[in-house]
Amino acid sequence: MAHEHFLFVTGRLAEHALRKVVSELAPAVGFQWSIAVLPITVAALMTPKWVARRLRVPEGVTRVMLPGYCQGDLAPVEQAAGVPVEAGPRDLRQLPEFFGRPSDRSDYGEYQIEILAEINLAPRLSLPQLVWQAGKLAADGADLIDLGCDPRERWPGVGEAVRALRDAGHRVAIDSFNPAEIEPAVRAGAELVLSVNRTNRKQARGWPCEVVVVPDVPGTLDGLDETTGLLSEAKMRYRLDPILSPIGFGFSASLGLYLEARRRWPEAEMLMGIGNLTELTDVDSAGINVLLMGFCQELGIRSVLTTQEINWARTSVRECDLARRLMYYAVKHRVLPKHLEPRLVMLRDPKLLEHGPEVLARLGAELKDHSYRIFAERGRLRVLSAGIDLEGTDPYDLFEQLLPLAREPIDPSHAFYLGYEMAKAVTALTLGKNYRQDEALEWGMLTVRELTRLERRALRMARRKDPTEGCPDDEEPSV
Repeated sequence: MAHEHFLFVTGRLAEHALRKVVSELAPAVGFQWSIAVLPITVAALMTPKWVARRLRVPEGVTRVMLPGYCQGDLAPVEQAAGVPVEAGPRDLRQLPEFFGRPSDRSDYGEYQIEILAEINLAPRLSLPQLVWQAGKLAADGADLIDLGCDPRERWPGVGEAVRALRDAGHRVAIDSFNPAEIEPAVRAGAELVLSVNRTNRKQARGWPCEVVVVPDVPGTLDGLDETTGLLSEAKMRYRLDPILSPIGFGFSASLGLYLEARRRWPEAEMLMGIGNLTELTDVDSAGINVLLMGFCQELGIRSVLTTQEINWARTSVRECDLARRLMYYAVKHRVLPKHLEPRLVMLRDPKLLEHGPEVLARLGAELKDHSYRIFAERGRLRVLSAGIDLEGTDPYDLFEQLLPLAREPIDPSHAFYLGYEMAKAVTALTLGKNYRQDEALEWGMLTVRELTRLERRALRMARRKDPTEGCPDDEEPSV
């Protein structure tokens, strides 16, 4: 990259911070650089057409780097610049990662573990409800839909339910010990039965499907030899499940049973019901799912059964889908499962990015307009504007301090916006997340993108069918 000369485009507010980052980055990566400071305070408000009218590219520049917020067709900028143009990261502090040389991850996303997602107490649901739930689980990553039966009474409509799910394109498992439920389900197309032990293994010999074998006595491996021997004689396929126990009821010992089962049956397919932990432990399910998927990947357990009935486990299937890909890659390449799957880091951010007090003080001193910039770093909120630099931990106090200093009265719409942004900033400080004004907080796979104020203004203009685009040539967009 030594022959490359990058021109980094920014606004007045970010110039000094950008120079610091690039001056340290360029020697490490190996490129030449220049910075173009355009007549705008906040670089996030740039548009490609606005940049194209103002950008002057020095001789020797081979590539132009725009702020990541500069979205849209970059062709006008390329035409004006005469060199390739690309958008970098949204946050300049992420430039080192942007210019990093990551290892080859072309196979990231592959997996070995199959996800069975249980619909609990399926007999109580109508066929449309079953099909809807199955579709949602499959969209989240489930490979098989497991129909959980009611152990207290036989389900006469099980065959019809299986056919409905099969007609909708789903693979189906039946979760029952009762042959009177299992047999019509299998005839209708269920391909897996959970579960078989001494209570129903003789009847199982005639089922044209795969079955899950469980111990005769919970907390032991008793009966597995007898059941698997009988099924092997009938040339039936099976998976072993020693049964995962909840914490406080033999959890650690049950992990040992999986290890022992793998030692005794090194080639057998195995299944783990991880819902016994995620549903029965007072904690968000993602961490448990990731840990158990790692255990399964290392031990060669190639199927898991999960459910998402309780609210803290409501996204278990999606979590398992991401976790199985993460763990496959980590185990296959013998690398730590770290800095590979940010979508599983939801409560806190993987890394906190800070401007630092010196940079913020400089930014505050250079501001000439009266828009409000909000920052959240090192446990404190900071509000900057021309002639205003407020800092504290309570947004109510900051707002009361701001009111008498405001150049113009803050109208209700703007007050609502500032309150909303400060609430997000406090949330970020509380949980250890990065706060960027006018952006949604990052919640990993649960993140919902927010429209910026500029985008909302453009949307309002479009709704009014306003023919004007952007802003006049000599006018800077407002925050």
